[in-house]
Amino acid sequence: MVQRLTEQILALAETLPEGTPLAAKSLLHLGSRAGVDQALSRLAERGHLIRAGRGVYLRPIKSRFGARAPSVEQAIEALAVQRGEVIVPNGAAAANALGLTTQVPVRSVYLTSGRSRTMTLGKQLVELRHAPRWQLALADRPSGQAVRALAWLGPEKAESALKALKRKLPPSAFGELVAAAPQFPTWLARSVGKAAHG
Repeated sequence: MVQRLTEQILALAETLPEGTPLAAKSLLHLGSRAGVDQALSRLAERGHLIRAGRGVYLRPIKSRFGARAPSVEQAIEALAVQRGEVIVPNGAAAANALGLTTQVPVRSVYLTSGRSRTMTLGKQLVELRHAPRWQLALADRPSGQAVRALAWLGPEKAESALKALKRKLPPSAFGELVAAAPQFPTWLARSVGKAAHG
């Protein structure tokens, strides 16, 4: 029975683009949860799938050098679509990308509208941290990146960072930031207001 289920799941996985996540929950039409889990586990042992987290497997990317895990970005993007979550790089990564810090994040940490959890991609551990809605409001846009960078920098550094952001961001992106300010915590809304009128 599990053998047949394993073959069915593999056939389904092979119709998906490389790097696509496959959740045990989405396969329950094929068999029981225990059977699906066992089949997925078997496929991971054989290298047909990569276990990324509890109940989440990824189709490996095959190249002439063999199979490998998809990039963290690919996996995160696919997971976000599959789960209907907003998943974005954390504040430290955003601050670095915007040139507000030279500190390079050591670990892969993403913020999510879903629950906190960890995923393993190849040898890399990726942490998904539940974040408040205001940090995810502007998603992957430059203004959203700015919000997460400011949240990470904190109240003491927000005002000087906002001066730099006003110069760096296109006016439309800075405008989005100002328009979204009512959603932010008081300290950040106040700093954004000051920067907008300063």
